[in-house]
Amino acid sequence: MSEQEKTRRVLNVGGHSREIALPPQFASFEHLMLDIDPATSPDICCDARLLGTLEIGQFDAIYCSHNLEHYYRHDVRDVLSGFLHVLKEGGFVYAIVPDVMELMTVTVQNGLDIDDVLYQSAAGPIMVQDVLYGYSVEIERRGADFFAHKTAFSKKSLSAAFKRAGFSIVYSKAENLEVTSIAFKGKPDPESLALFQLQPQK
Repeated sequence: MSEQEKTRRVLNVGGHSREIALPPQFASFEHLMLDIDPATSPDICCDARLLGTLEIGQFDAIYCSHNLEHYYRHDVRDVLSGFLHVLKEGGFVYAIVPDVMELMTVTVQNGLDIDDVLYQSAAGPIMVQDVLYGYSVEIERRGADFFAHKTAFSKKSLSAAFKRAGFSIVYSKAENLEVTSIAFKGKPDPESLALFQLQPQK
């Protein structure tokens, strides 16, 4: 088998910019970006709800950071089903979303109002409502509806969404106002488990 044939492929769904680095676990993967916005010059310009129209089983992994919350709850089903469609058997999704449960806890515990600053980011101050409804500065600047948040997740609800979509095994954690899930199609590849230091589930 040639080195080219051994190279695994990751689809970065809603990546928005190639300047945003993927986690180091994807360093050896061929990186392709899918985005709904043609201005980002994606490899695949497509609404993630239409992933089922693409060629089946062509990716080893999907990276989806802060994108699933931009779909209505009923549309998330189509997105996750599309992930299954384009993944190879044993492939996985690495997804990150805002943690609405921790957001509510922090907001109440610290007596924050909806317009209060929750934290400082590289893009600027992030208000409580930015996490709930989408980054208001970007929405105003771009004037595009797809930047708004249309649903929210907890660790439990994101794991359940992957299970309902047909993913066999889901690893999830919640920290720093984010939920991260790694969801597998079929039996996880030992190499993929090792990448993230995950233990096999029975």
